[in-house]
Amino acid sequence: MDFNPCLKHKLVRKSVREFAEAEIAPLVYDLDREARFPWEIIEKMRPLNFFGLQIPRAYGGAGIDTISYAVAIEELSRVSAALGLCVTVHNSVGAYPIVRFGTDAQKKRFLPALASGERIGAFCLTEANAGSDAGGVETFAQQEGDSYVINGTKIFVTNGGVCGTALVFAVTHPEDPRRRAGVFIVEKDTPGFSVGEIEDLCGMRANPVSSLFFEDCRVPGTHLLGRSGDGIKIGLAALDTGRIGIAAQALGIAQAAFEASVRYAKERQQFGKPIAAFQTIQNYLADMATEIDAGRLLLYRACARKDAGKPFGPEAAKAKLYCSRLSTRVADQAVQIHGGYGYSKEYDVERYYRDAKVTEIYEGTSEVQRMVISRAVLSQPA
Repeated sequence: MDFNPCLKHKLVRKSVREFAEAEIAPLVYDLDREARFPWEIIEKMRPLNFFGLQIPRAYGGAGIDTISYAVAIEELSRVSAALGLCVTVHNSVGAYPIVRFGTDAQKKRFLPALASGERIGAFCLTEANAGSDAGGVETFAQQEGDSYVINGTKIFVTNGGVCGTALVFAVTHPEDPRRRAGVFIVEKDTPGFSVGEIEDLCGMRANPVSSLFFEDCRVPGTHLLGRSGDGIKIGLAALDTGRIGIAAQALGIAQAAFEASVRYAKERQQFGKPIAAFQTIQNYLADMATEIDAGRLLLYRACARKDAGKPFGPEAAKAKLYCSRLSTRVADQAVQIHGGYGYSKEYDVERYYRDAKVTEIYEGTSEVQRMVISRAVLSQPA
């Protein structure tokens, strides 16, 4: 196995890093403070195909390999985790399910607008009584002739406040637990589709997370993704690829916190010398560097399996579990290294600390990742 990134991956990292540092970094502090979605940056990202990373070129996307995709999300998240979140959710759980399960007509209709960023994608699964329990969805889709009428509420929808196309999980067969839910492609201008207030969250504040409401929202039967009752199958496939994106996002936050800590340790003077001269600080930095490298290798393994067409669910769960946990640990250590300054909003590590925690929650909590991993372990022959 070759652990050295190829030239293509190095070029992706270089180009995304240069864009993020030039266009996003100058605004990131204000975006977090104001909890503002940066449409002016989105306009610059659209022609660079950030919104088509996982969409085939035939539909206007970039169609890049999964390691390149993970590198791009890591580099965006290293500067702005909130924008990294927007792009990864759009690509991995907003567009990818249409790429994999959509009909030719659905792909031709929906993918070009998603690839261009004209419409931002969202994934609507979570409800008040259905989070980790994906089978507990209560939003209902009643078939009426050639249409479905959707009623229900989705909560904590990433990109919810700005989405143009949403994948909505709704009950279609209440009597059959195995075929209980379906997935519908719902456009924002559909009557009965409305957006709730933007959530006031601890971190990821530049991403407009909101509730979405569906009140007698009628969609054509041609907007059903896959078959009626395929909801769980589509959801699990989407979450597998989504976990790769969140692992990359968490890794980007950790990398930013680590780099900030190295700089600060070399500059900060105590007892007449830089704090980098003290072994405790050196130990912190050594642990941070080791964990980041380990997480990156787990992530790249999951990416490589996906690109090879092999099952990658357990590998994606391991990468997501480990990278999200290391992100919170590294961010915590970064605040500790910075001391009192680390607790000040004048330093970026305070934002990294807030942003990191949620990577252990969305796209499946750490507890859910352990369930996925343990099932794979226990299914192996003794």
